[in-house]
Amino acid sequence: MRLPTLVGTAFAALAAIAALPLVRAHSESAVQIDAPKVDATPAEGLQTAVLAGGCFWGIQAVYQHTKGVTKAVSGYAGGDKKDADYHTVSNGRTGHAESVQVTFDPKQISYGQILQVFFSVAHNPTELNRQGPDSGPQYRTEIFPQTEEQAKIAKAYVAQLDAAKAFPRPIVTKTGTMKATFYPAEAYHQDYAFNNPGNPYIAFNDAPKVENLKRMFPALYRDKPVLVADAK
Repeated sequence: MRLPTLVGTAFAALAAIAALPLVRAHSESAVQIDAPKVDATPAEGLQTAVLAGGCFWGIQAVYQHTKGVTKAVSGYAGGDKKDADYHTVSNGRTGHAESVQVTFDPKQISYGQILQVFFSVAHNPTELNRQGPDSGPQYRTEIFPQTEEQAKIAKAYVAQLDAAKAFPRPIVTKTGTMKATFYPAEAYHQDYAFNNPGNPYIAFNDAPKVENLKRMFPALYRDKPVLVADAK
């Protein structure tokens, strides 16, 4: 279960300082993996990817710092519109997964590179119905392909990584749900990691993901994040 979203300033600062050694240890969980052998060719116009891999705060933060991404929005995918709210999704029975819709320029970053970041630094694809401290099917790892090409690339990449034994356990990421409707999350969930850097949950679970992006994919890293608030 997540730590409370509202904590006293003094408590948050002390907790974040105390967690620094743990943050360094946690940051080593990223995995160096090969780029996908099957990938899309550069195309005109913006494209979208919808990805689920645990709490959407961290996934959103990673892609907000990724070059070629023009927008990353936290939300829900896999279920119905009537259930697409945080408190309902949190019961784990809606079919929704906390997800992030990533809008990107395929001339700057390919769909395959989006997935490489997803598998390498954004989450652990071998954890079933959980991610870090969060458990339940709403925290599952899933790729929601928006096109047949995306589905082909995602399935081929999972097969490639499993064949190479890139991870100590098999990948459990689902890839078969085509064109699932994405529902943006509530406003207070957007840009959450950026707006709440002192939250111990962010310091321990999500800030290391951004640091790993910078360390492992320097050519894709951007220091200034692209925020939902700025897009408005």
